Amino acid sequence: MKSPTRLGALAMAAMLTAFSPLANAACNGADINADAPDARYTSATDTVTDLATGLVWKRCAEGLSGATCTGTAFTGDWSQALARVAAVNSGAAGTINAGSTDWRLPNRAELASLVERKCAAPAINSAVFPATPAQSFWSSSPYALIATTSWYVDFNAGDVGAALKTSLKNVRLVRGQ
Repeated sequence: MKSPTRLGALAMAAMLTAFSPLANAACNGADINADAPDARYTSATDTVTDLATGLVWKRCAEGLSGATCTGTAFTGDWSQALARVAAVNSGAAGTINAGSTDWRLPNRAELASLVERKCAAPAINSAVFPATPAQSFWSSSPYALIATTSWYVDFNAGDVGAALKTSLKNVRLVRGQ
């Protein structure tokens, strides 16, 4: 059984976390600087502009929508992720193109630039990218050593790795300004 003092400390930590800008993720203390602080981004209804890279991101992972990114996140293999890009750009039913037709899968470095190493589960700025699944997301970068694999970024812990293209992963789209 936990002591009353320990329970009080846990309650205080939970309360402080709930009011932090990275509220939905488990984030480390104030002594660790954020890699992706709120000030790095400007947000619109469906998009986020990264002021550090100049890239424009879909605010919600594919399949999610609205101010709090609700719904069911799209998951698919690598070819389905590429097909999702084409569907979004054509304005297909059930997709949001946010007024643009030049969305694409981000490359490995672009996608990894969203990782917030201060946080986990998800390892992303949840105030800017709400309801991001703490799961892996496809990049457009094929893995050069094995043709049947491609790179992904895992937003549970911020890891980058390669997986078979038949694996199921989430999708977040990007475009230039």
